Amino acid sequence: MTLADILASLFPEGHGVTVADGLVTGHGPLDGRTLHVVGIDGDTPLGVDGALTLSAAVLDVMRAADKAPILVAIDSDSQRMSRRDELLGLNECLAHLAKALLLADRSGHPTIGLIYGHSAAGAFIATALATRVLAALPGANPSVMDLPSVARVTKLPLEKLQQMAKSTPVFAPGLDNMVAAGAVHVVLDPERPLHAQILGLIADLPSHDVRDRLGQERGGRPVARDIAARVAGQARAG
Repeated sequence: MTLADILASLFPEGHGVTVADGLVTGHGPLDGRTLHVVGIDGDTPLGVDGALTLSAAVLDVMRAADKAPILVAIDSDSQRMSRRDELLGLNECLAHLAKALLLADRSGHPTIGLIYGHSAAGAFIATALATRVLAALPGANPSVMDLPSVARVTKLPLEKLQQMAKSTPVFAPGLDNMVAAGAVHVVLDPERPLHAQILGLIADLPSHDVRDRLGQERGGRPVARDIAARVAGQARAG
C-alpha cells in the first residue's frame, strides 16, 4: 500500500496529513477523537533536519495535551549518511526523536508504529522501534542492519551470515524475522479497513513494552527475556 492508500483507509472522512520533503505530519479523525500522524515516506533518508522536524511535531502534539494517539508511519531509507549530518550531531538528533516519542507515550499519547515500506538502521530505531507497538503491512522490509553491513562489522563472511540468518531471526533483516523477534507486534490486513485495525490496536495496547515476551513466544529471541530479567533482578538487589 502507498501512503495515500493507507491514509484513505485510515481516514475515510478525510484528513489533514501532508508530506513535505519526505516527512509526514498532520492528523485526522478516528472514531470521534484525533489521531496524529508523523513519519517518513518515499524511502527518504532521515537526517538532522528531518529528525528535528519530526521531533518538533511530536512535542507540539504533547503541548496540545489532548492525550490523542500518535501513528508513526514509516517508509524510509536509513539515516542520512553525509558529512554535514554527522558533523551536526545526527546521532543526538536521532536520539532526541526517539526520546520525544517515548516521552509522548509515557505522557498519555499512545504511540503506534506502522511500517509499510523500507526502513533500516538508525532511522528505523528512532522511529518505528521507539513506539509502544509496531504494526506492519505485507511487503514491508525493515532491518536494523543489512547482512553486507553486518559482515563488514563482524568480519564474518557474508555467506556464513546468510546461512546463520536462516535460523537466527534476531539479527536477520526482513519482515518475517522482525515478527519472529517480537519487534513487529502484528501484520495488518490490507484488504480490511485500516481504520478499524488501528482502533483495535489502540484499544488493546499493552501497558508496557512486550517485545521480549513476543520474541520468546515466537522463537525469535528465546533467551533475551530471561537474561534481561536476571540483569534487572541483580541491579535491584545490588
